[in-house]
Amino acid sequence: MIGILIVAHDALGDSLASAVTHVLGARPSQFECLGVAASDDPLNLLPKARDLVRALDTGDGVLIFSDIYGATPSNLAAKLLIPGKVEAVAGVNLPMLVRAFTYRAKGMETMIKKAISGGCDGVLHLGVNPFYAATRS
Repeated sequence: MIGILIVAHDALGDSLASAVTHVLGARPSQFECLGVAASDDPLNLLPKARDLVRALDTGDGVLIFSDIYGATPSNLAAKLLIPGKVEAVAGVNLPMLVRAFTYRAKGMETMIKKAISGGCDGVLHLGVNPFYAATRS
């Protein structure tokens, strides 16, 4: 099974972990978070991030989620990449995580595609969503 690591600003990862645990009914295994505070030196976090990746990888790899592309958490995640083994996706949201956990046994490529599509599909303008419009009448 693919391990999952969230590297995000402050306690965002822990909040997402709490929410995904609520949605799924239990905290998933092989799942950790690394918060990056404004006062943190990213170079000091790199060894801890590497240790987390090693601990999460049971042979199928690790997918790292970060919050904002180009920000410190995603830059830290980029330093951990090993193509096909340790991959990363920026822009994490709750639908993306739920989808990732649902497809984590299907292989890295499938998991990444499903996570990204889940994240995108989970962002809707409620006023123009056909489902939402139907529930208003």
